[in-house]
Amino acid sequence: MEHKALVPPSRASVTVGLCARPRVSLWGRDGGAAPARLLLPHTDRSVLPVLGGFGKHQKRLVLLTWIPALFIGFSQFSDYFLLAQPHGTCVQRVANDSANWTAPGTPGTPGTVQPGDNGTWTGEGLGVMCSCREWRLELQTGLSQNVVTKWNLVCDSAWKVHIAKFSLLVGSIFGYLVMGVMADWFGRHPVLILSVLFMLVFGLSVAFSVNATMFSTLRFFEGFCLAGLALSLYVLRIELCLPAWRFSMTMVASFLMVGGQLLMPGVAALCRHWPDRDDWQVLQIVIISPFVLMLPYVWIFPESLRWLLATQHYRRSKPMIKKNTQILLKCFHVSLELEQELHRKPQRTCIVKMMSTRNLWKNIVVLCVNSLTGYGIHHCFARSMMDPEARPTALCHADYYTMAGIAVATCLALCPAVGLMGRRGGLLTFMIITALASLLQLGLLNLIGKYSLLLRDTLNRKFSVAFSIIGMFSSHAVSTLSIFFCAEITPTVIRGGGLGLVLASAGFGMLTAPIMELHNQKGYFLHHVIFACCTLLCIICLLLLPEPRHQPLPESLADGETFTRQTLLRPGEQHLLLAKNDRDYARVHDTPLHLTATGGKRDQK
Repeated sequence: MEHKALVPPSRASVTVGLCARPRVSLWGRDGGAAPARLLLPHTDRSVLPVLGGFGKHQKRLVLLTWIPALFIGFSQFSDYFLLAQPHGTCVQRVANDSANWTAPGTPGTPGTVQPGDNGTWTGEGLGVMCSCREWRLELQTGLSQNVVTKWNLVCDSAWKVHIAKFSLLVGSIFGYLVMGVMADWFGRHPVLILSVLFMLVFGLSVAFSVNATMFSTLRFFEGFCLAGLALSLYVLRIELCLPAWRFSMTMVASFLMVGGQLLMPGVAALCRHWPDRDDWQVLQIVIISPFVLMLPYVWIFPESLRWLLATQHYRRSKPMIKKNTQILLKCFHVSLELEQELHRKPQRTCIVKMMSTRNLWKNIVVLCVNSLTGYGIHHCFARSMMDPEARPTALCHADYYTMAGIAVATCLALCPAVGLMGRRGGLLTFMIITALASLLQLGLLNLIGKYSLLLRDTLNRKFSVAFSIIGMFSSHAVSTLSIFFCAEITPTVIRGGGLGLVLASAGFGMLTAPIMELHNQKGYFLHHVIFACCTLLCIICLLLLPEPRHQPLPESLADGETFTRQTLLRPGEQHLLLAKNDRDYARVHDTPLHLTATGGKRDQK
């Protein structure tokens, strides 16, 4: 057996081995003069592995992005308690008025209540013109008093409740759009800190509102800041992880947000019967105060290194890279390239540049339609699941915990589904389930009611609830996966703006719920039909999306443009097919039609 002499490697070769970049240097391959492949633009493949990969430091930062997810869940679901509809009783009505009332002994039967009698209001008459001089409103949903009972927002003033619901959602929509652009222009860290500061200011100010108008106005700005906070944390979490960790780290944050939804009734119950202040004021202060814990993020949370390198902020990224490269045996390739690129000026990109691409804007538009359809049809299923004969208090508790349980089941099902089928396969599967549930609910149930009047009240109701639960489950999965999909395929330079567009589209989908309530559920069937048609359109468009699983995040617009759908053919088969087509159509340029169109002349023999 031959033994080769052991030659001590040079310092350069050791460095290349440590960096896992064989035969690549800043001056060319193997010492030649050819231009080298730059390391800094390839964050997932070059920079993060050199800095330790997904190590302890990155895991601590991801943990810091998880903690606020619980508080965000509190704020997003606070409307269910701050604006809950109470069970009311008319103590004194206007004399000589023949309005319809619901008597206490015969619920659901309209009758005329004489002056001095008590009429019970079931909550369905919020949008009608009712005559009552004095109401007695009672809440049984965790609080003894909320915004509706504080300012008697019933009957003629019921529209103010819907405006208050609009304000948080509309503020979130504008927040996603504006803060997404700011995150791409100024960085993720400034947007995070500004959102926390103004969230504390406007969120605490909501608790001291003196009327419904002030409450709605401040809720708009609260939603604006809440959107910036959620978006910046989502982007930072994605950009901190290597490809193998992105989905799992995101799903942990989703579980924490659902945990906030589940804990919200208990938090509201703890704020009930507060001695000094109204219950709803205490609840608002309790759900906003934990954001004070994020104030130290100004010093302990750094800017996204991926964004700094993608936008050529090399001077700001130099201390972060130097600190980490000293730990890893002075692997100097990245550091040396960074020193040579310090003269470059930062380049900022706006989301408007997306329109100049050929593939990227189509992918983002498809995901925007998916998120809009997912959240929009989710309300249709939720409305179909509600029992119109149940009491408002029992209805609120049952529906709230049902929706929270469905959200937990969705997060549990997404993890194995995406692991087996990938991002595109999982999204396509859940969208097909959503389309089938909506079509069966719209078509099959009407068919059952048409041919069997006896089954209309029993089987029809059971099938409706079953399809509604399945539809809510799948539509929630579509919405969650569409947002994550967009964060993976959008380049770093415009990731905030692209994710803001998809989240704003999701906000428009959620906005359909208070719009339908404002119109007293008129046009509900047409609303469901439109979104059912959108699900069929989304199924076709989803086939055009790429598969980002195990792929590095695109950094520039050029990277995002090359991130396209993989062909069904093998690379060799596709190459042969193209070569065959070139041979078959090689003489097309000699035809008279082509020469006439191009102004050329045929060769005369």
